[in-house]
Formats: sequence, C-alpha cells, structure tokens
Amino acid sequence: MAKKQTPAPSEHWKDEPDGHDYPAAADYLSLILDETATASVVAALEKAPLVHRMAKDLLRASSLELLPEDNAHVATDLKKVRRGERLSPVLLVRGSINSGVALTIAVGYHRVCASYHIDENADIPCRLAEMPQAGGSI
Repeated sequence: MAKKQTPAPSEHWKDEPDGHDYPAAADYLSLILDETATASVVAALEKAPLVHRMAKDLLRASSLELLPEDNAHVATDLKKVRRGERLSPVLLVRGSINSGVALTIAVGYHRVCASYHIDENADIPCRLAEMPQAGGSI
C-alpha cells in the first residue's frame, strides 16, 4: 500500500526573509554583477516591501525550469512545509523584457519550485529589487 503524504498547509511562508538570505543573494549576484552593483541590489532588497507573485509566473519570468519534487533541495522544502515549518520569502531582481533579461531569483529557486508543486497559483511572498542601470546605480 502506498504511503499517504500529509497535505501541505495552504499558508507556508514566513513574514520576512531569513537573515542569511541576504548574504546568500550577494554571493549569487556577485557572479553576474560587479561588487558595487551587488551591494546596491542587496541593499535595495533589504528595503523592498514584500510583494506576492504566483509560482508559475516566477518560473515563467525567470525562464527557469520547474525542478522535480525529488530534487534534494525541493524535497527538503516540501518536507519542511509538511511538518508545518514556514519557508522564507524569495529575493528577486526584476528583469527587462525590452533588454531580453529574465527575472533573477537571487535566493529561493528551490522554494519557488516546492511551492509550485503544492499549488502553482498560490502567492509567494517576495522582495523585488531593480537591476542596476549601466552606470551601476539602481
């Protein structure tokens, strides 16, 4: 007989990102932005208001593939939710359709995928910052 999975709670998000998410965002963004731009974006993320977007829209805007439920990190996040733990909101950098730049999920890609597997239409809390202009400022 197949093991029944406990349904995930409908509300599974914290009110604020975890403190370690900002240094993690800086680590990732430093691979695609210079040091000044990275610091500027992370500062903007820290100040940005919480907004809500659907998992399916975040994946489409980022051009990232949905990771499977058995991906190690996605599975960990799904287990957390089933245990009643809340996930940290995701940190995003806005893309530009005019420039062909996709939305950047600076932190939380696995959480977005886990949430999609729970309910692709559920709102995910996000902090959203603008990409720096060519001069490096936001």
